[in-house]
Amino acid sequence: MYVDFENLNDNSRIWVYQSSREFNAEEIEAMEVKLKDFVNEWTRHGDDLKASFEIKYNHFIILAVDESFNQVSGCSIDASTHIFKQFESQFKVELLNKLNTAFKHGDHINVVSLADFEKYVKEDKIHPDTLVFNNMVQNKADLKTLWEVPANRSWHSRYFN
Repeated sequence: MYVDFENLNDNSRIWVYQSSREFNAEEIEAMEVKLKDFVNEWTRHGDDLKASFEIKYNHFIILAVDESFNQVSGCSIDASTHIFKQFESQFKVELLNKLNTAFKHGDHINVVSLADFEKYVKEDKIHPDTLVFNNMVQNKADLKTLWEVPANRSWHSRYFN
């Protein structure tokens, strides 16, 4: 059952899917329609899930479930992954590649491989205060406070030692 993202409680579980490139307006519109349909039908062993999504910066799709209503199961998580695989194929984009990382340079979001991220740190192109996206956040509260942070305040800090 779809609910507005803002109406989900802060303990809602989230998954962040990062695109390898920026989405255009037509892609976002198509994804929003499909995601809303998916979330409206998303269940756990036949029980509705109270869920939502948000597309941020034309680069990230955030899927959220209020597990105080019903918890997700492995099957329901697999079902959600399936829609992102469809998006990858339809829009020729990577969403499931966890070896990509994103950082901000001004208002621009850069998505690079972890190897390139490490190389840019060594070349002093990325600094400890560079804003990065910590897609490992687990809930909506963490999304607000720990998702978009300076590199030295996320798991990215390991590259500055």
